[in-house]
Amino acid sequence: MLATAATHKRVKPASGAGAGAGAGKRRRKDDSAGDRGKSKGGGKMNEEISSDSESESLAPRKTEEEEEELEETAQEKKLRLAKLYLEQLRQQEEEKAEARAFEEDQVAGRLKEDVLEQRGRLQKSVAKEIQAPAPGDIRILRGHQLSITCLVITPDDLAVFSAAKDCTIIKWSVESGRKLHVIPRVKKGAEGQPPGHSSHVLCMAISSDGKYLASGDRSKLILIWEAQSCRHLYTFTGHRDAVSGLAFRRGTHQLYSTSYDRSVKVWNVSENSYVETLFGHQDAVAALDALSRECCVTAGGRDGTVRVWKIPEESQLVFYGHQGSIDCVHLINEEHMVSGADDGSVALWGLSKKRPLALQREAHGLRGEPGLEQPFWVSSVAALLNTDVVATGSHSSSVRLWQCGEGFRRLDLLCDIPLVGFINSLKFSSAGDFLVAGVGQEHRLGRWWRIKEARNSVCIIPLRRVPIPPAAGS
Repeated sequence: MLATAATHKRVKPASGAGAGAGAGKRRRKDDSAGDRGKSKGGGKMNEEISSDSESESLAPRKTEEEEEELEETAQEKKLRLAKLYLEQLRQQEEEKAEARAFEEDQVAGRLKEDVLEQRGRLQKSVAKEIQAPAPGDIRILRGHQLSITCLVITPDDLAVFSAAKDCTIIKWSVESGRKLHVIPRVKKGAEGQPPGHSSHVLCMAISSDGKYLASGDRSKLILIWEAQSCRHLYTFTGHRDAVSGLAFRRGTHQLYSTSYDRSVKVWNVSENSYVETLFGHQDAVAALDALSRECCVTAGGRDGTVRVWKIPEESQLVFYGHQGSIDCVHLINEEHMVSGADDGSVALWGLSKKRPLALQREAHGLRGEPGLEQPFWVSSVAALLNTDVVATGSHSSSVRLWQCGEGFRRLDLLCDIPLVGFINSLKFSSAGDFLVAGVGQEHRLGRWWRIKEARNSVCIIPLRRVPIPPAAGS
């Protein structure tokens, strides 16, 4: 101990180069000893520190690299922003060009449809999109005591008017199925009672603006009603027998009527006036229809003809094709029509040809014992305007939907919709989303048969459409 202290005392006062070297050695020894102590006492800690230090050392490097990448001169920034702006302008112009092309296609398509419609050649293909409804989806509205004879749908598709052999007219709500108004039967010759029909109502028509409703009966009368309120406005007289057909010219208040007296009469409802009478049929006329042109078509019953009446020229075109009594006719567009007869046939006509473009015999099949079969009568027809869909009714316990082939030269069966009874009237809604059928136990024009299990009712049949996907590569 004393020797060591002496040694320290001797070393301490040392000065000069030797003293500096000794101090340097001591510092290096202390540093190396400290490093050895740290390595001995904290190996695990050193490992953890080294890994953290590696990640910390990498992070600044990455940040420095990113900063180097992000660093750009003012000129480069202007160039980049200019390119970005030009790209945005290009995208906007492409979107505008696509929108213009789409609008032009729509306008061109609409103009083409309007031209085809005016020429009477428009035939939208919707038949393949229609699905047969399930029987449970058909809504049945009951309110008439006797067979339904005719019905019409308001232009907005919100209400249906039905008439029957019980001489009543009922206005129904399509949405709820409730009665909105009832025009009751009146006793013939009785005074002090509200206006109404005293005999079977055979036909009805509603104007394209939904303002006027016209109804005709076996008493030779045509009654004009305000469709919204069912208030009676006028009574037209002039026919000498039962009024069997009524139709308004679309877009006007001009009314056409036909009768068992074989005549066609023209009326102006808004002015409460008679216009003229046309003759030509050789037997009682059974049905009538009209569209926008100043003409109408009639089914001549047992005279076996369908006639097109050109009102301004006071002329007519006569068409032959059915073998039996032609009881119903309906226009598909301005140049084509469909008719049905009691020989069981359904015919498609073009107004430029005197013979049918297509004739479907035994359209609803045969009835009776083997060897004595007779075709089911076609008692009603309807067409979805300017499309390829046609509906026919009979007493074969079903309504049939048909597809018209290209150029209306073929009829192909789409589906059967089960309904028991005489289908005396059929009407498509304007939108084509439902079909209304007037069902009765008897035929609308007589009492040749009576189907006891049938129910006198108005049936609303939903028509669901499933768009057909485009063919591959189209």
